[in-house]
Amino acid sequence: MISRVSKVQRVALLRTTEAKMESTIEQPCPVCHSASGLTMIAHTTEIPYFGEHTQLTVICDSCGWKHTDYIPAEGRKPGSWSLQIDSAEHMSTRIVRSGSCTIRLVELDLEASPGGASTGYVSNIEGVLMRFEEVIQTLQRDAEEDVVAKCAELLAELGRVRTGESSLELLLLDPLGHSQILHDEAVTRELSEEEASTLDSGPMVPVFDSSDFA
Repeated sequence: MISRVSKVQRVALLRTTEAKMESTIEQPCPVCHSASGLTMIAHTTEIPYFGEHTQLTVICDSCGWKHTDYIPAEGRKPGSWSLQIDSAEHMSTRIVRSGSCTIRLVELDLEASPGGASTGYVSNIEGVLMRFEEVIQTLQRDAEEDVVAKCAELLAELGRVRTGESSLELLLLDPLGHSQILHDEAVTRELSEEEASTLDSGPMVPVFDSSDFA
């Protein structure tokens, strides 16, 4: 989650160009708590079909902690995006997943929610499924026999989904409304306040508001 830092907290603007801006912000690192400040890089770019987004990267030079997120130029409301994946052609469908987004593979009862190190990324559906596969494979190592068997079942099913032999629903839930699925069949709706309040919005990362540089 991105939290605003006011003008009085700004230390120094190091470099500014039309599309990229690097700054130092006087805030302790959320991981190592170093008081030496954080470096923020803001890069505005046009993502095909999604419109203008700002990629925000905050880095701690002391411990190497890094957080990246994608913020759309236009304000968004808490939202849900869903797509029933039932074809191998869906694998190339573009996804923008912000650091505040919870991803669910509904039929498999799998969920990836924002944690302390959650970052945003632009990928496709195949890339999202591969991220789930990597986590399952990690759990499989040195696990109990029943867990190993369950992981094998999940990996086999994800493999079938990727080839179009099986189907499942991909669901994005973002209390900040920064995530999207780019497909004509994707269904979007606004989340209620109650729904949004039950979702984790990820790490609190201090950055500048664009109006601070006006």
